[in-house]
Amino acid sequence: MSNLTEKEKRKSIAIAVLTVSDTRDKDTDKSGGTIIRMAEEAGHHIADYRICSDEREQITQTVDHWTGNLAVEAIIITGGSGIGYRDITIETVTPYFTKKIDGFGELFRFLSYTEDVGSKALLSRAAAGSIDEQVLFALPGSSKAVELAMEKLILPELHHIVHELTKHRK
Repeated sequence: MSNLTEKEKRKSIAIAVLTVSDTRDKDTDKSGGTIIRMAEEAGHHIADYRICSDEREQITQTVDHWTGNLAVEAIIITGGSGIGYRDITIETVTPYFTKKIDGFGELFRFLSYTEDVGSKALLSRAAAGSIDEQVLFALPGSSKAVELAMEKLILPELHHIVHELTKHRK
């Protein structure tokens, strides 16, 4: 049970969305579009949206642009979290973490196993962590996986996570 006030619960969170893909553009990016649609339907706003290749430098440049930016409270990345040779999102973003949120990946894999892909869930390296006062979620590229993570984990807890990361300022 959250101790947030009604005012805090209604606050729109500023979310930056990054799709990591060698093949998608804004017209074909179903997963990024799913994040944007679900976040906006939940009353949040998209501070920025970008697509980059599975290249460490491009991912790093984008995350660097958003970290420490007060206009961005949450970063959600889709793609590059599997075990393929080009899947480098997790290795690229986890060094940024001030604190890992291990429960996110654990719960995501559990839900993926029970509600979506069965034992293939063990291949997921989905991760989350705080970067000072921001939260970053790294999700698979599958739009079904994105929808599961957004519906069951991210959107229900986003206000609480941002509140916990910023409550020292109040």
